[in-house]
Amino acid sequence: MSDPLLVRALRGEKVERVPVWAMRQAGRWDPEFHRVRAGMDFFTFADDTERAAEATLLPKRFGVDGIILFYDITTLLVAMGQPFDLVPKVGPMPRWKADSAEAIARLNSEPKPESYAPVIRLLEKVKQSLQGELPVLVFAGASFTVATYALGLGKDLDAVRAFAASKPKEWNDLLERITTATKGFLGELQKRGAAACQLFDSWAGGLTLEEYDRWAHPYHREVMASLTMPRILFVKEGPYLERMVESGATAVSLGSRHDLAAARNRWPEMVFQGNVPQELMRDGTAEEVYAATRACLAAGGGHHHVLNLNHGVDPKTPVANFEAFIRAAKS
Repeated sequence: MSDPLLVRALRGEKVERVPVWAMRQAGRWDPEFHRVRAGMDFFTFADDTERAAEATLLPKRFGVDGIILFYDITTLLVAMGQPFDLVPKVGPMPRWKADSAEAIARLNSEPKPESYAPVIRLLEKVKQSLQGELPVLVFAGASFTVATYALGLGKDLDAVRAFAASKPKEWNDLLERITTATKGFLGELQKRGAAACQLFDSWAGGLTLEEYDRWAHPYHREVMASLTMPRILFVKEGPYLERMVESGATAVSLGSRHDLAAARNRWPEMVFQGNVPQELMRDGTAEEVYAATRACLAAGGGHHHVLNLNHGVDPKTPVANFEAFIRAAKS
């Protein structure tokens, strides 16, 4: 049997049509997701294999070409020994901060698979349910972004910079520990049948080029080099496209700041993912979403392209707009 359409496209092979999936395709925009979640807090929900699997599989009914597992990028930090709570309107917050040499030393850089057993159970459950019908994607946060959460700072880049300047040795140790753990985590999921992965460096797009070259790019390269499955790099509105292309990723996910056709022309052998605007998906009409999706497909040229958004599906996105996005992809 040939490999799934999405996997072949991520490898840069010739495909019969451009595959489509969306970041956060299983999420709060879908009324069925709320039904399955039934008011449970995030981490309890994510650890409930049956419910998390049902939520993960919800986008299948729309006709997506890949299924991405439902968990959080802080899942790995929890496995490393740092517990988190999801604070409403704030996001994930650690119960203790990895902001000293002693605290960072508490993070296990080689967590055993049992420490992230819910993700493994979820992968096995979803694969069993799909029976090979669709490929299963997994993901991890990249070292810089995950480190900001370990510090309890999130996207406050000035505070992150201040920590890195005042404690450079501890900062580098934190990045290296997370990188080692990320390689082990994704490598284990690869062994257990994940078809592809996406590495999210959500906040690295706000770095200067010098900072990116010290705190993001080397760690992207190290993680990508450790894996053999197709690998997607996502840096939210990342300005340094040349570095992203040089990361060792199989595919690079584009934000709104980059022109897909221009990127395709400059790097004809690179697979690009994206980049229908999530803002249009949220605020536009179904007809506008359909037209924008068809324009994106035209810009991609029908090859070395995976259709997706510039970011995740916004919680306020109408279901009809998501349906139009998928319909346009398959027209």
